[in-house]
Amino acid sequence: MAHMLILGMGYTASRLADRLRDEGWQVTGVRRSADARSLAFDDEGAVRAAIARATHILSSVPPEGEGDPVLVRYGDSLAAAPALWTGYLSSTGVYGDTGGAWVDEASPVGTGRRSARAAADLAWGALRADMRRFRLPGIYGPGRSAIERVRDGKAHRIDLPGQVFSRVHVDDIVAGVIASFDGPPGIYNLADDLPAPQNAVIEAACDLLALPHPPLLALEDAALSPAARAFYAENRRVANGRAKRLLGWNPRHPTFREGLAACLTATITPS
Repeated sequence: MAHMLILGMGYTASRLADRLRDEGWQVTGVRRSADARSLAFDDEGAVRAAIARATHILSSVPPEGEGDPVLVRYGDSLAAAPALWTGYLSSTGVYGDTGGAWVDEASPVGTGRRSARAAADLAWGALRADMRRFRLPGIYGPGRSAIERVRDGKAHRIDLPGQVFSRVHVDDIVAGVIASFDGPPGIYNLADDLPAPQNAVIEAACDLLALPHPPLLALEDAALSPAARAFYAENRRVANGRAKRLLGWNPRHPTFREGLAACLTATITPS
C-alpha cells in the first residue's frame, strides 16, 4: 500500500491527507503533539521509523528563525530514505517583489523579505535528486477565504493601483501534488491563471454575498497587522506553465471567481 508521511499538518497538508485517505492511501502525519493519526515531531524514534517506511514523504513545515526545523532534526534520515517520492511545500515569496512582473521557476530567489524561506527552499532542493518543490502563492479555500473575511467584517480594500497578486485554491494544490507522483522532480509553481488585485477578490466576495464593498483606504489608514502590511509590500505575477506542461495539471479553479463560488458552496453544504 502507498504510504504518505506528511511533516506538518496545516491547512493544505490536512486537505491532502483527507484526499489520499479517501483514495485508499495510508497517511501518517507529524505535528507538534501526537493524535490518533499523527506522531509528535519530538518523538524522534517513531518519526525516523516512519521516514524509513514511507513510500512518499512531504514536508509542509515553514522555516523557524533562520533554519528549517525538519531539515535540522531529520535531514539525514530524509536524505537516506528509500521513499519513491519526496516533496516540499514552499512559497512564491522566495521570488521577492518584481513590481508586478511575471516570475517562473527559473526566476531568481532570495531577494525578498522571506530570506529564510528561500534558504529552506534551496536546501530542500539540494537534499535529494527526486525532490519536488511546490512554490505556492496566497492559499485560500473553504473556511479560509475572502468569503469569511467579508462575512466577519474584516475585509479591506487598499488604494494601491497596480498591485497584483497570484493565489491558488487549496484543492488545486492537492491536485498538483498528486499529479506530480507520476511526473518528474523539480520546481513547480502552483498558481491559478489570473493574477489579480486583492481588491477585485474582496469585491467579488461581497458580490457573491450581496454585501456592500468596504471603503477604499490608504495603506496607512487600514490598521493592518505587520504581516498584512508585509503582504502588500510585494507585487508579482506567478506563471504556472511548467506544472501544466510536465504534470498535466490544470487548476479546477482557474480564477478567484470560480474559487470563491466553490468556497461559498462549501460553506452552505459542508462536506
